[in-house]
Amino acid sequence: MIYWLGEFLAQYFGPFRLLTSHLVLSGLSVLSCFLLTFILLPRLMHKLPRDRGRNHAVQSAAAAGKPTGAGVIFICLFLFIELLFLPWSFEILGILTLTFGAMLSGWLDDKSVTSWGEYKKGLIDMVLAIAAALLLSGMKDVSIWLPFTSQTFLMPLWLFVPLATILLWATINSTNCSDGVDGLSGTLTAFAFTSLGALLYFILGHKEISHYLLLPHYADGAVWGMMAFSMVGCILGYLWYNANPSILLMGDAGSRALGFLLGVFVIKSGNPFCILIVSAVLMVNGGTGLVKVAIMRFFKVSFLKNIRFPLHDHVRHNKGWSNTQVLVRFALLQVIITLTLFIFLIKVR
Repeated sequence: MIYWLGEFLAQYFGPFRLLTSHLVLSGLSVLSCFLLTFILLPRLMHKLPRDRGRNHAVQSAAAAGKPTGAGVIFICLFLFIELLFLPWSFEILGILTLTFGAMLSGWLDDKSVTSWGEYKKGLIDMVLAIAAALLLSGMKDVSIWLPFTSQTFLMPLWLFVPLATILLWATINSTNCSDGVDGLSGTLTAFAFTSLGALLYFILGHKEISHYLLLPHYADGAVWGMMAFSMVGCILGYLWYNANPSILLMGDAGSRALGFLLGVFVIKSGNPFCILIVSAVLMVNGGTGLVKVAIMRFFKVSFLKNIRFPLHDHVRHNKGWSNTQVLVRFALLQVIITLTLFIFLIKVR
């Protein structure tokens, strides 16, 4: 909306052209997301439901009774600000709508007296993932690029949709499973969105830089990078109050929407393996537990029975790590992985 307003006003006063700059709009969007989240969360958190605690989770009693579902506030702020600052397209509006759906399903679970069952939540996640995969495909074969080669490949639609669906479902649930230590899920997703935003905006969205690095150029890369950076603003505003010891929690309303957007940005990067670069710790921490449960439940095979999942519960219970140690060490691991693999990937290409 502001982008088009800038185009209209620029003919009357030249400096209004700044409102058509992706960099200016990105900065305004990030700042607005942070300030509104920072200001509104403490004013609205008394309206949020209270955390019920998680069965079998380490130190779950410490979270019980805290306001939860804060994601309904900062995700709604994010959606409003993106509608205000981003150049619209059918694809972007569709993804924002599905993000609202992911947030809403989590919010309804947060406020429910009894937690929704795993299969019900998993089915909703699957529907959202399929819809997003179809939307992002444009109903045609999709071009992707892979590590260790400068070539792009055309993935047929019939293969892209199920693989993209699996990726989105995994990021939704891995992010949700990692939301058990103050600041952990927010910090790891903030790192992931910052990395993906930089990749989409400064590299894939820039014709000269992408050409120099032998990477594909996406004309809409800058817009998706703006979205990723804006979500970082919301997460930082939330982390101000979620830092250990936290006074509120994002709940499923936040973690499911963040996981959904994480998968979307990875798909828009054109390289599904980017999830291992920008979010390896998040996926291992939350995703390995999903794999363990699936193998034990459906194949009746004992698997990693001496390891607690999510892994943050294992290191707290078995290794005696404090919440702060979990957060700092997991975050440091992710920074090292991201920097090392990004440099290696670019150097190889």
